[in-house]
Amino acid sequence: MLAAVLLGIPLLVLVYQAHHTGLSLGEMLTHVFRGSRRDEAASGSAASRRGARITSLAPTPVGFDATDSPRIASVTVADLDKDGLLDLLICDMQANRIGWIRQSPADVYTEKWVGPVLPAPARVDASDIDGDRDLDLLVAVMGQVFPSNDKIGSVVILENKGREEFVPHTILDRVARVTDVRGADFDGDRDTDLVVGQFGYDDGETRWLENRGNWQFESHLLQSLSGVIHTIPEDIDKDGDLDFVSLVSQEWEEIYLFENNGQGNFKPHLLWGSANEDYGSSGIRIVDMDADGLMDILYTNGDAFDYLPPRPRPWHSVQWLQNKGSFKFEHRPIGRFEGASGAVAADVDADGDMDVVAVSCYNFWEKPESQSIILFENDGKMVFTERDIAHSPTHLITVETADMNRDGTPDFVTGKMNVYPPFSADGRVVLWLNQKK
Repeated sequence: MLAAVLLGIPLLVLVYQAHHTGLSLGEMLTHVFRGSRRDEAASGSAASRRGARITSLAPTPVGFDATDSPRIASVTVADLDKDGLLDLLICDMQANRIGWIRQSPADVYTEKWVGPVLPAPARVDASDIDGDRDLDLLVAVMGQVFPSNDKIGSVVILENKGREEFVPHTILDRVARVTDVRGADFDGDRDTDLVVGQFGYDDGETRWLENRGNWQFESHLLQSLSGVIHTIPEDIDKDGDLDFVSLVSQEWEEIYLFENNGQGNFKPHLLWGSANEDYGSSGIRIVDMDADGLMDILYTNGDAFDYLPPRPRPWHSVQWLQNKGSFKFEHRPIGRFEGASGAVAADVDADGDMDVVAVSCYNFWEKPESQSIILFENDGKMVFTERDIAHSPTHLITVETADMNRDGTPDFVTGKMNVYPPFSADGRVVLWLNQKK
């Protein structure tokens, strides 16, 4: 009897986890005993080579002047008014508003608020939802920044009516805190559906919302795991339909690929996970890092929001998962970076390969030598040299890249999230123009 109980409890745990992840019991057993998990020694990054400081990125603050400690959750690059000049969309958790930092005329940036007050907007995406050929705004609304099991999350679409007027539509509410929402046609019917990630606290979810027209969406729950940060559409298997990749942080610390059969039916594949429950997953990007035609995953771990006070950990780093085909990905380190909160890939030095620019939100900011933004320079053989860019502004949580001034080189935009001292009002949103010619 005792043996049956001792054997039955682990089996029930496995069945429970399989149900919530969407994996079969066999896949869950493989995952636990032979699969994708690694401890922090294997999944962390060795220290990268150190190089000279890079001086070709010139910082310029854009948008509103901050009068208090900024809390910018995300920055998105989009030509919202379709005038041929790239703009910036920001989620301001201090003001609880979406900001449009419009570039008009060229190289002149002016910010205005878009839409109503929204409690703790986490991410904004630009997509034509109603098929009228302008860009609407998809907003992931957390409800509040700090952990909560309350059903306070929502998805709000700001319908672009033209003439800088946006009308809100709440299409999902009273759910676990929403951290990501992105538009894509998942079922092949030529309209824009949504994929939604919900962090929650210990009751998060991943779902897709099927567009039924007239601002009505049917919800399809795919996974019940807390800590979802990113849900990014991409045709990973190159079969002509859109899959998506999700990053689950919290105690799970896992990356999933949801394979689409072309009709909105998804099969989850666990690509990678850390055995370290404090690994601190902070972001992913889908990018072909090694130029082999297969989309890889650029990945940062450096979140320390759970600690009081927040402090970096020895395993915080930047890494990438190399796509080997057939839903197999191989973990590869790039370099250590305390408090790594986000990264983007771009050919910064114009030598034909992908470099990586990364930012830190959770570093030892009382120490002036702590880095806030750095470059990992690629030698063309996927060996990276760390080069310092700047030590201020501090508390940088997000970074995006685009050729903002149309000179043929990638520029960068950062956002600042002040959640622990020392507090300062500088660096709310900064444009880093690349002067490398």
